[in-house]
Amino acid sequence: MSKDDNKKTQDYGADAITVLEGLDPVRKRPGMYIGSTSAAGLHHLIWEVVDNCIDEAMAGFAEQVTVTLTNDGLVSVSDDGRGIPVEKMKATGISALETVLTKLHAGGKFGGGGYKVSGGLHGVGVSVVNALSSYLRAEVRRDGQLWVQEYNAGKPKGVVKAVSKISGTGTTISFRPDPTIFTETEFNWGKILDRLRQQTYLTKGITINIIDERPNHRPKKYRFHFEGGIKSYIKSLHRDKSVKHDSIFYIEKEIGDNKVEVALQYNDEFNETTIAFANNIHNPEGGTHLVGFKTALTRTLNNYGRSKNLLKEKQENLSGEDVREGLTAIVSVKLADPQFEGQTKGKLGNAEMKGYVEQIFGEAFLMFLEENPKEGEAIINKCILSSQARLAARSARATILRKGALEGMTLPGKLADCSSRKAEDCELYIVEGDSAGGSAKQGRNRRFQAILPLRGKILNVERARMDKMLANTEIKNLVIAMGTNIDDQFDISKLRYHRIIIMTDADVDGAHIRTLLLTLFFRHFPFLIDGGHVYIAQPPLYQIKKGTVSHYAYSEEEKNKIVLELGGEALASEDPSEESEEESEENEEKEEKNPKKKSVRIHIQRYKGLGEMNAEQLWETTMDPEKRIVKQVKVEDAAKADQIFDMLMGDNVAPRKNFIQTNAKKVANLDI
Repeated sequence: MSKDDNKKTQDYGADAITVLEGLDPVRKRPGMYIGSTSAAGLHHLIWEVVDNCIDEAMAGFAEQVTVTLTNDGLVSVSDDGRGIPVEKMKATGISALETVLTKLHAGGKFGGGGYKVSGGLHGVGVSVVNALSSYLRAEVRRDGQLWVQEYNAGKPKGVVKAVSKISGTGTTISFRPDPTIFTETEFNWGKILDRLRQQTYLTKGITINIIDERPNHRPKKYRFHFEGGIKSYIKSLHRDKSVKHDSIFYIEKEIGDNKVEVALQYNDEFNETTIAFANNIHNPEGGTHLVGFKTALTRTLNNYGRSKNLLKEKQENLSGEDVREGLTAIVSVKLADPQFEGQTKGKLGNAEMKGYVEQIFGEAFLMFLEENPKEGEAIINKCILSSQARLAARSARATILRKGALEGMTLPGKLADCSSRKAEDCELYIVEGDSAGGSAKQGRNRRFQAILPLRGKILNVERARMDKMLANTEIKNLVIAMGTNIDDQFDISKLRYHRIIIMTDADVDGAHIRTLLLTLFFRHFPFLIDGGHVYIAQPPLYQIKKGTVSHYAYSEEEKNKIVLELGGEALASEDPSEESEEESEENEEKEEKNPKKKSVRIHIQRYKGLGEMNAEQLWETTMDPEKRIVKQVKVEDAAKADQIFDMLMGDNVAPRKNFIQTNAKKVANLDI
């Protein structure tokens, strides 16, 4: 063992580990610890182990992290940090490694001297991963030895053993998720790449390798390393956008045990993308660090604009809304004792961080503007245009959304409202077209289901200001029907329906209308998405009739399965580009092949639109809460969602064309 290795480990021993409680409840109630046992919870296992590696990097002890999806179904996460301590602990009578892997709330993150800054605040990470894995193997390189311990379902197969001599230090955790606990065990490569790319941006100087060795998958290997940190993140977010100034503002500064890091750049669009992190944990609800940033941004730009006479004497000050239009910013803080509001760590509550960010960012940003006068002028001029547009929109909004309109006094004439006034019980179906709207109105449960038909395609709000938006009849009707008002006047307590369900045809036009509506919700009603209020209805693609009995299929595979069960033959999926007129008919007929029975035809109808279903069929397949399939809209990565909406709905044609060309072959049927 080298002197450097010894120095890395001597101040991180067994007394740095603190035990709070046992592990028993995890397998019984996994959702309490990882959120769910679906895909989100499955991937959370990787995040928990990787977070430990990131903590080592933030503490200055690790430079390399490698995540491997192995060919035998394991996930292997390795770092070159100090290695988890392996000596016996007085408090538990077992090794520190086994304690960390089997005791909930055991780790080096509770004031024992292990970590100054940590993302894995609760210390439940690797023990929960162990409990929810059918097999786990821990390998520790430490004290010149390779130490190994194996587990089945959280139970050790033996004690920690030194199996060989080895140089260097670090930890490797390899685990196989328990299929009896998770509803699915297939990891999503793209989701892993996105998360680990983001973590690399946030931990400047670290290298993260991701390797895919799984059978039936093309071997892949990626390496992420960003010397620019969040400055590189801003550059990535602006990859397909036109920027207002070339230089990216960046500041990194420490105050005591706290570090503040901010990067920003303006683009020529209307939307704001500000992403906040505390100890590498994304805070979608912001918090004190974000409040400090916004306060300093508004004050600094107003002071600079006045001092350079860019803001005239009679002009009113720029508002927070004005200075954040077209802004892309990353605010990342690292602190020793983060206080989060809520179990999801969605909002940072440490009061002192407001002052730290406000001071550090404000001083540095003013210096940036002074040293880059052309950049400063471009930013101020953009903000002035935003202010002028805001003042014009204010009068338009006041006219259109007068007070009484949102309190049920002038609800849209097309809205078929429900009788219940309990918002938590009510749902609003946004339906494409008057024909489907008519069927939906007849088929619904009038007590709790409201119907709002839309005529044609709503305005693309990606490149429209508020006054133009609210002049659009369909958008105005939707805003009034929901009752929440919009943007800075949004009030979720006035929401009239707790489930808002988008129901469009299963064709290209329907998909376009759905995307336009999702753009509206993402840009102007993000709290509805965050609160889990927005859904997408899943109407069936096929009706399959045998005699007088009808079956419904929601996918090509399900159709084939039903046909087989009814005694017919499965139909091969066809490439729509190669269909002839005869092959693309909406109705197909097959004969059941059973010599003992009289031949019965199986009739297959392909639904191209909701209007093809009568009221009874629409209720049975798409609106009955007991039988319907609806998908809840969630945004796991706001920055990625922002890029996708900008690419699909913005003015820049080249990246959209490239996206379509790249992904077209993945679509089996463009109508689905």
